[in-house]
Formats: sequence, structure tokens, C-alpha cells
Amino acid sequence: MNTLMQQFGPILGMTLDLRHQLVDHLTDADLAYRLPGANVTLGALCREMGEVEHAYAESFRTFRMDFGYRHPDASVETSVAALRRWYQALEADLMAALSALSEEDLGQKQIDRGPSFQPTPVVQFHTYREALLIFYARVSLYLKGMNKPYPAEQWQYWIG
Repeated sequence: MNTLMQQFGPILGMTLDLRHQLVDHLTDADLAYRLPGANVTLGALCREMGEVEHAYAESFRTFRMDFGYRHPDASVETSVAALRRWYQALEADLMAALSALSEEDLGQKQIDRGPSFQPTPVVQFHTYREALLIFYARVSLYLKGMNKPYPAEQWQYWIG
């Protein structure tokens, strides 16, 4: 196990637990909910986060960030079962990509995110975790809009 996963794997696991709790808490009807204004449905927001996770996993393999991926199965926006399966596959893929990084990769490589941001894999990891937390904050607004409680106590402590 590389030092990234040794040091930060447990906090990533706890961060992903929030998503597990969310998916267990949602219904298909919840995925159709849309906040007022120019907001997407909750299901579309969840799909977007999955596409972002895919981009991060690939960046740990290729050392290049590309947000162009679009998941071909639209059912992840309307079916909690489909969303759960996809998120499980994404998580396994992300963990495999992170675990495959060598110590040399961690210490010497940079991820090409364009001319103004070339993070190391460790910084990229933290940026991904921050993207998850931003996603959870956005989801919390949907939950409030639906008058739905947080999925678990961890949400109250981590997201507030």
C-alpha cells in the first residue's frame, strides 16, 4: 500500500461513507426533485458527481484531467438501484487507481489540469475529496428543499 492510501485512505473511506448513507436514504422519487430556478434534478446532480469521480480516477492513471466523460446510462438519474451500482463500480475503480500509484508517482508526477494547475497526485487526491464535500453540501440543499432529514448523524457533523 502506498503512503497516500496509508495516510489518507481512512479519511477517504469516511468521506465516501456519506455517499453510501445518501444513496441508502434516497428514493427514485427523490432523484426527480428539482430546486427552484435553473437547477438540475437531484438525480442529474448525482450523475454529474459520478462523472467527476470518473475523471479523477482516470487522472490518477493517465496524469491528465479530462472532464469530458458522460455516463451513457441515464437511468442513474432516475433509479436509486442503478445509481448505487454505478457508484459502487466508480468507487472500486477509484480505489484501484489510487492504490496503483507508486511512491515515485506520488513524489515526482504531476497531473495536467491545464496551464495554471499541475497538482501532484497527493494534491489531486485532496482536491477530489473537496469535490465530494462540495457535492454533499449541494445535496444538503436538495434534502432541505424536500423537507427530508439528513441520511445519518455523520451528515450533521460533517456537512452541518
